[in-house]
Amino acid sequence: MISCLLDMKAAVEQAKPTKSSLSHLQVRNFRKLYQAIIEEGYLENPLVPSTAGNRRGREKKTKPRNLLERLDRHRSQVQAFLTDFNVPFDNSQAERDIRMMKLQRKISGLFRSEDASHVFCRIRSYISTARKNALGAFDAIHRVFTGTPYVPIPDTS
Repeated sequence: MISCLLDMKAAVEQAKPTKSSLSHLQVRNFRKLYQAIIEEGYLENPLVPSTAGNRRGREKKTKPRNLLERLDRHRSQVQAFLTDFNVPFDNSQAERDIRMMKLQRKISGLFRSEDASHVFCRIRSYISTARKNALGAFDAIHRVFTGTPYVPIPDTS
């Protein structure tokens, strides 16, 4: 599955400079390969019935089986980057956006007031938005104090 996803990513990166999407044939072939890998995964990770006859609740599943079921159930989200080049391959940016919040919580434990947490989040959001629009954090903060804050232009398309 890893090599399949990386092959998908490579095809998208190769097509991005010249095209707005992959061909229908490429997408169909990648989806067929994905489906074949999912089916093979189910064969290699079958549900094992409980040995205790009167156990209640759901059957315990292995970690590979849980991952396989998530990849199967959420296949449209996993493969979204194939058909929409605006969708990133990974969620690394989202993770980076919350990392500072987690670090602040780890270091000081908590904010002294709810207002302080709102201010912290507002500043982090401003810096993140500026970075996503090719403006450095220092320049963005400098613009705030000089009276010309960065305001992104909304996409109307």
